[in-house]
Amino acid sequence: MSMKVRIQLCVMVFLEFFIWGGWLVTTSNYLTTIGFSGTDIGTAYSMNNIAAIVSPFFIGMIADKFFSAQKVLGVMHLLSAVFLILAANTTDVFSFTFYILAHSLCYMPTLALINSISFHQMKDPGKEFPPIRVLGTIGWIVAGWVITLLKAEQTNIPLIMAAVASGVLGIYAFTLPNTPPDRSKQTSFGDILGIKAWSLLKDRSFFIFSLGSLLICIPLAFYYNFTNVYLTNVGMPNPAGIQTLGQISEMVFMILMPFFFVRLGVKKMIAFGMLAWVLRYICFAFGASDTVTWMIITGLVLHGICYDFFFVTGQIYVDKFAPQDVKSCAQGFVTLLTYGVGMTIGSLVSGRLVDMCTTVSEEGEKVYNWLQIWLIPGCIALVVLIMFYMLFKDVKTEEAK
Repeated sequence: MSMKVRIQLCVMVFLEFFIWGGWLVTTSNYLTTIGFSGTDIGTAYSMNNIAAIVSPFFIGMIADKFFSAQKVLGVMHLLSAVFLILAANTTDVFSFTFYILAHSLCYMPTLALINSISFHQMKDPGKEFPPIRVLGTIGWIVAGWVITLLKAEQTNIPLIMAAVASGVLGIYAFTLPNTPPDRSKQTSFGDILGIKAWSLLKDRSFFIFSLGSLLICIPLAFYYNFTNVYLTNVGMPNPAGIQTLGQISEMVFMILMPFFFVRLGVKKMIAFGMLAWVLRYICFAFGASDTVTWMIITGLVLHGICYDFFFVTGQIYVDKFAPQDVKSCAQGFVTLLTYGVGMTIGSLVSGRLVDMCTTVSEEGEKVYNWLQIWLIPGCIALVVLIMFYMLFKDVKTEEAK
């Protein structure tokens, strides 16, 4: 792969995640200021997760069979930019939710497209892709700090910023190396749903892993949907920028993953990831009353363990456990359970819970009971952790060592 292509791919990945991090992190804060309830916010955020369920059908059944990937990427991002602009310029709950759904239906398929475009240019994706993919995390971090520098957490500027970046990537995509459609590949609805992988649920360990993956993503939605509102409400300075400590931590623990994996193994790694979820929400809950900075910062930094130890280890486990002919189906099945079903449930539940734990002062200001809001997902994570640790037994992959 030439240096020119490498740079092109780096810019593509940077913009891809700059867009996502640009609007996803702080939009709940903005929606609060224009009168959206927690339920409204949770419903709007669930559109992103619903799109994650739908997007594989678009990519698997249509996009990669009939059109070049870079052209589909360009069209999707141009449409995405339009819907983000429309979302930024409405205060109506129904309209905003519809525009976010339309944007997400355009955006979520592009996550797979950037991988297809990248892998097509590489001889050894295992070695060549990680240094390029890290630009995505950097893009997410940069987006957070741009929002902080603009002091735009409670405005529609992040949505507009994401729309501009999406438009830029939409135009830029047409200059990327050609990735022609693969008409020889036959993909059915069953393949996309991962039906071949369902037979793996007969194995107790895989069933417990799958169930735990779905359930743990319910409390995860609380973090993505309401952390920025929380940081702003308790008076943390530069909330969007401070929140990027989670992504910085993610990169650090990704580097440390091989060291821990060899010593802990799959079960303990996933368990530590779940435990980090519990500790994060405890830190948020008890750090809220007097804005205990060290507890809040600790909660943010734990995101690296939450994400890497659980999701990355889970992907490794599935790859080792599943037979060769169903590996990709198994990975897709778990992704559907986590980012699709689990996160959708979590978004809807988190919004309703925030409303239940919020009152209005005599001055008309919202008063959040952050202790309750964070302890409840923390308790959910604790129950999932106990269930997983007691019932999961990694027999097959342990014997394969």
